[in-house]
Amino acid sequence: MRAYLSGAIEYAPDHGRAWRSTITPFLESLKHVVYDPALEEKKDLNDDEIANFRAWKTADLPRFQNTIRKIIAYDLDWIEHKTDYVICYWDEHVSKGAGTQAELTFAHRLNIPVYLVAAIPVPQISGWILGCSTHVFSDFDQLQSFLAEKHACASTQAAGS
Repeated sequence: MRAYLSGAIEYAPDHGRAWRSTITPFLESLKHVVYDPALEEKKDLNDDEIANFRAWKTADLPRFQNTIRKIIAYDLDWIEHKTDYVICYWDEHVSKGAGTQAELTFAHRLNIPVYLVAAIPVPQISGWILGCSTHVFSDFDQLQSFLAEKHACASTQAAGS
């Protein structure tokens, strides 16, 4: 199984690294492959793009847009071709960006399960996002219990085959 970790990066104080680094060991204990877009800076970018694309947002918008389009293509290709499910952390920072919304919509359209962990009250989350979510959890403990049970059953069934 392969998990894609979706959530705020650009506007999150830690670039979305803390929650991803916390959930990754658990997913790996299930023998799942984890794609963390907050850690994967290289994508299909060259060294100049990696070093400078954030500054280009104000200094060279066309160059910034071309670089961001490469990142978008890379991440959406990962979802389309390598993802079995998406885990999304929905907090107060995610609504400032647009990538997470696009990723969840794309996954939903492709019938890829979306497991949303709500760090804000559910009534404050867009109906669109809730519609794209397969399951909504109030915390990571609930998500982990769900995944442990789901994948323990799957591995038991596979062993019995």
